[in-house]
Amino acid sequence: MALRDWVTKDFMWKLGSLVVAAAIWHIVHATIRGEPSAENPLAATSSVTFTNLPVLVVSAAADVREFTVNPNVVSVTISGAEPIVTDLKQNEIHPMVNLTGIEVAQDLSKRVDVSTPPGVTLVNVEPADVNVVVPPKKQ
Repeated sequence: MALRDWVTKDFMWKLGSLVVAAAIWHIVHATIRGEPSAENPLAATSSVTFTNLPVLVVSAAADVREFTVNPNVVSVTISGAEPIVTDLKQNEIHPMVNLTGIEVAQDLSKRVDVSTPPGVTLVNVEPADVNVVVPPKKQ
């Protein structure tokens, strides 16, 4: 069989197979990368920034001291699937500082941790750290 016959014999079948293979590859590749498509509309992502969220202080249950956090509000940027992010409310995002086990401190800088609902990714917290004044325990 000559090389020319090998290429031209059943050429339309070969061309059709190549087109189908390329279409399958494109669909699988788009699904893996999470690109929005007609089959996968939830892959469209959106981001939103919530401002003036109060920083919650987490401490031991027996610790009833008045902690001072400066600044006491932060801005949080989140991202996620567009339907989830658009329905998200400000009270579902919880920035917090964990002070469990800290007895006394001045000029203490702590990182702000943020609790988000499932399907939502934290992008940025501004400011990322806050200053905390921990008063001494009363005896």
